[in-house]
Amino acid sequence: MRQAARSLFGRRARLRWVHLILGGALAMPYVLVGSVIIGPATGGTNVFGSFPLQLASFGVGLPLAAVTSVFPLTRPLEAAAARWLCGVDAERLAFGPARTRGEKGRTASWFTLHLGIGGIIAGMSLAVPPFAAVLILLPVFAGVRGTRLGLPEVFDQAWALALAPVAGAAMLVALAGCAAGSGALLARWAPALLGPSPEGRLAAAEARAADLAVRNRLARELHDSVGHALSAVTLQASAARRVLDSDPEFVREALAAIEDTTRRTVGELDSVLGVLRESGAPGTAPAPTLAADLDGLLRRTRAGGQRVTARVDADPESLPPLLSREGYRIVQEGLSNALKHAGDRVAVDVRIAVADGSLEITVENPVTGPTMVTGPTSSRPGGGHGLRGIADRVRLLGGTMTAGPVAGPVSGSPGPAGETWRLHVRLPMKGPA
Repeated sequence: MRQAARSLFGRRARLRWVHLILGGALAMPYVLVGSVIIGPATGGTNVFGSFPLQLASFGVGLPLAAVTSVFPLTRPLEAAAARWLCGVDAERLAFGPARTRGEKGRTASWFTLHLGIGGIIAGMSLAVPPFAAVLILLPVFAGVRGTRLGLPEVFDQAWALALAPVAGAAMLVALAGCAAGSGALLARWAPALLGPSPEGRLAAAEARAADLAVRNRLARELHDSVGHALSAVTLQASAARRVLDSDPEFVREALAAIEDTTRRTVGELDSVLGVLRESGAPGTAPAPTLAADLDGLLRRTRAGGQRVTARVDADPESLPPLLSREGYRIVQEGLSNALKHAGDRVAVDVRIAVADGSLEITVENPVTGPTMVTGPTSSRPGGGHGLRGIADRVRLLGGTMTAGPVAGPVSGSPGPAGETWRLHVRLPMKGPA
């Protein structure tokens, strides 16, 4: 019983009733235009004094409403009303103007239904409550029966007088039921008539995919740039602290490297965050590349005490700009992983070469702790999203990547044989960039 009362008189039902009343109010101008047409056509002088002529005016006005629904604001306004008053989820509605023929046709159908059903419910809402109130109060005020209320003669009977309040209450419940049912019906039809078309859904999905791709790219840039800078600065500060009293020259070099690292990182951070600004203007700092910034990256890494050997068997200046930029990020992340997981006292070997039309990047360092191999994006305990970011870059460039422990010493290192962590990336010089 409580659920039935809520469905008839609850907040959602009342809001949908308001939605229908608004539809009836919107229908009134069209009905007036229809009465102007029906009056001369039928020779009637008092259209609103005749119920059949009122219905005819209503029938003429609805097609006029369908024609005027082609205005661009019709669908946004109706979708907003359906969302707030009918309780339809915003994801299932389209709030832009109808552009295709199919969208305009569905909008016209919805507008006609809203005004048509709303006009009927609004008329019932004006006529039924006063008559129901008279029936409910009829037994109380017996003197009313002698007045000229236009009631049928049957109400002179005692049994009819006793049943009058029941009939009045039933009429009110029936009115509420009609309004609730009509509101629920419009709420069910709203997604189909006011929702996006298949083309609109595809465009929205493409827009979301593009936005997600931008967000992922920004996340990779922030991780690679800021993450490497924090790891390098931590290593450089730690190494400087250990030799603060014994090697002042090394401390000066480490502090200079920290200053340079942070300055460059702030510039890169400003460049990345520029994409997120309201203006959409990029930052002033250019993205680092292998051609312009590899030597500085190696110098700053070595300033922290890490033993890095690098062999470049390619001309970075001849690399495509995109490949040079992404290659720099891959080398940067490889050094960051070695720094975080192997420490500052191990040898790291970096090799960059061009072979068979592809750019090959290899970063190796000894394994100093347990490893966890999970495939091409293997990671060590406590690792972050660096290898996943490298895998995303490689996939977008149409290349291949392997990462994990291998047997043998680091290339070029005279140390004892053991497990070596190897990151190997192969990027085609001409790929789906």
